[in-house]
Amino acid sequence: MIEAVMIWNEPNNKSHWDPQVDPEWRLFANMAALAGEAIKAENPHLLRVLGGISPIDPDFIRNMSAQGVLEHVDVVAVHGFPLDWNLWQIHEWPEKIAAIRAVTALPVWVTEVGVSTFGAEEIQVWGLERTAQLLVGQTPRIHWYSLYDLPRAWEATTRHREAEGSSYYRHFYMGLLREDGSPKPALTTFARHTPTLGLCQWFHFQDHRLDDAVAWMKRLGVRHVRTGLSWSDRHRPDALAWFDRQMHALADFDVTLTFCFTPEHRGIMPHHTSAPRVPGEYAEFCAEMVARYAPGRCASRPSLAWDAQPALPGG
Repeated sequence: MIEAVMIWNEPNNKSHWDPQVDPEWRLFANMAALAGEAIKAENPHLLRVLGGISPIDPDFIRNMSAQGVLEHVDVVAVHGFPLDWNLWQIHEWPEKIAAIRAVTALPVWVTEVGVSTFGAEEIQVWGLERTAQLLVGQTPRIHWYSLYDLPRAWEATTRHREAEGSSYYRHFYMGLLREDGSPKPALTTFARHTPTLGLCQWFHFQDHRLDDAVAWMKRLGVRHVRTGLSWSDRHRPDALAWFDRQMHALADFDVTLTFCFTPEHRGIMPHHTSAPRVPGEYAEFCAEMVARYAPGRCASRPSLAWDAQPALPGG
């Protein structure tokens, strides 16, 4: 089931939102507020999560509050990777959560936290155990990132890619499973903390790992899963057929579903990080996805909307 939908992903991170186009996040705030209202109109019981922020910045949450965005969401989320990318130490996690709680009364979720095996697989074992010690009991949702390593033939979603040096390559080693599906040592550690720890696993369009991922998550005792549906992918041929397959495969989990990535032809700039030229178009995408996968207007509608609404030819 879909328990929550997330409005964008890391909007205060330049790899996911273009600061040159929208330096004060006014365009983002307008877009997010419209999306929050559109989601509520489709399902007033669905939790709306403000896209997990990275870095963890109370000033960004103050900005969103001042612009009225927090009136249109039910949860704020944070992402943290202190052993790989952040400029703070892992034991500071409780302080980071407290800093966000100090500026909003909304619940705070941790929807991405992880440790790469770029340097050594043993580091991930220690980091996972220490993360659980620090976060369990601090927040109602903890999503470990991620189940699988990113295949090396793919690209990580960053702005500057290989120019980022080791920071870029760490993206490929965040999984509990290697690219070939073999377990890393931290998998056993993770299994000791389910279902308290959930997972964040992104699936690419027509991702060959989907069925194996579902089998692994069930075997590990995972209950809470975070993933996403890409607004950009919505414009591909057969997009809805893929979305249907993905959501059907995840139906047994409590899913936080993230909506993000601007189609190049709809952005102010031709890039997935750009603000859209028409902010309401993102809200329309959110509403369409909620109506299809988490309908809430009418009690008689089926819980699995795609059983009653076959995919349209050509997406």
